[in-house]
Amino acid sequence: MSRRVVRQSKFRHVFGQAAKADQAYEDIRVSKVTWDSSFCAVNPKFLAIIVEAGGGGAFIVLPLAKTGRVDKNYPLVTGHTAPVLDIDWCPHNDNVIASASDDTTIMVWQIPDYTPVRNITEPIITLEGHSKRVGILSWHPTARNVLLSAGGDNVIIIWNVGTGELLLSLEDMHPDLIHSVCWNNNGSLLATTCKDKTLRIIDPRKGQVVAERFAAHEGMRPMRAVFTRQGHIFTTGFTRMSQRELGLWDPNNFEEPVALQEMDTSNGVLLPFYDPDSSIVYLCGKGDSSIRYFEITDEPPFVHYLNTFSSKEPQRGMGFMPKRGLDVSKCEIARFYKLHERKCEPIIMTVPRKSDLFQDDLYPDTPGPEPALEADEWLSGQDAEPVLISLKDGYVPPKHRELRVTKRNVLDVRPPSGPCRSQSASDAPLSQHTLETLLEEIKALRERVQAQEERITALENMLCELVDGTD
Repeated sequence: MSRRVVRQSKFRHVFGQAAKADQAYEDIRVSKVTWDSSFCAVNPKFLAIIVEAGGGGAFIVLPLAKTGRVDKNYPLVTGHTAPVLDIDWCPHNDNVIASASDDTTIMVWQIPDYTPVRNITEPIITLEGHSKRVGILSWHPTARNVLLSAGGDNVIIIWNVGTGELLLSLEDMHPDLIHSVCWNNNGSLLATTCKDKTLRIIDPRKGQVVAERFAAHEGMRPMRAVFTRQGHIFTTGFTRMSQRELGLWDPNNFEEPVALQEMDTSNGVLLPFYDPDSSIVYLCGKGDSSIRYFEITDEPPFVHYLNTFSSKEPQRGMGFMPKRGLDVSKCEIARFYKLHERKCEPIIMTVPRKSDLFQDDLYPDTPGPEPALEADEWLSGQDAEPVLISLKDGYVPPKHRELRVTKRNVLDVRPPSGPCRSQSASDAPLSQHTLETLLEEIKALRERVQAQEERITALENMLCELVDGTD
């Protein structure tokens, strides 16, 4: 008899567990709008959920520690004139969130550390450039204040939120509705899926489709795609017979899939949540009551089924905590925030270990909150990997950091910095004297700004203490 060899993997025994009832967030009227986004966004400080709202669109933002029943008069973030379709936290500032709406606009909001006493109605900035509803948002993984939006006008726009400028507009690439957009690890490429059944790899700064694959999944229902750590593309979609299917693709050879697996017969779109540190992908279907998870490796069959977390209630949406928000002392490798009809329930994925020591094989250095590039540097063609941090001593979110928007002077006719700028003969070099004067002025301004920021932080701390004292 030949013995069956079991594949070696430290993630073979990952198990999911719903948090205790008192750790859930109750009495939240989750949005009923028909749209295939996750309706939930989470970071190490806050949980944001798109909610039902009369006369416009709204979402609620709760500090993670504010579990239990949510007061029906709890302040909302309101400002859109039609339903909110997608929300996304800025990866480089835990107090900044962007929202996209049926009203064709994107709004960027500053969320205070203290609980506001009334609805937040004034965004830091409103971005207007789409002609139809905006259903997809995604922040750049490494460049500061760079935000991507995709709308029902089949256009992808990349914005500099710090100035309110439209940096790039990708038109005429998608003939039909865009279903998903995903950045690669360093933000140099995009993977998009579209109603025309084509999977595309796009270089946004060159405005070029660098690779594409028609009918990666042959069914007509929406397809999703995410980049993996190895540079492959993981997709979910449907077969011609409406069976759900997952695929793994090499963009350098789109002819044949690296892996293609049929799953089950269900009409819910599978939302993939990929963790590059462990190379595990979690599949959450809208309307499903389970989360299936797979490990992606370099060995056949390349996509290895690990397990399924099952529960009784179907999910309306799902939030996925960044790695820096997890409890490393409990060997937690993923945390989801499952939306029910009236509540949000955390689900914790754990690797069973006997030791209480830090498990460095489970927690390699992971992207931290510092950007690697400025928006102008990225636009000019620079790329940089994410700035990594160690989770050995846990992660403490930084204090409130304000996003300052400095709108460019619209009367300034100088050509913008970026790949399109050409050096003309009339661009005379600045004199040494002028450079020194400018540098001194910049230094003085920085010192003044730093002093103001310290003052603001001190006042905010006093306000938090006063609020805590009155509770």
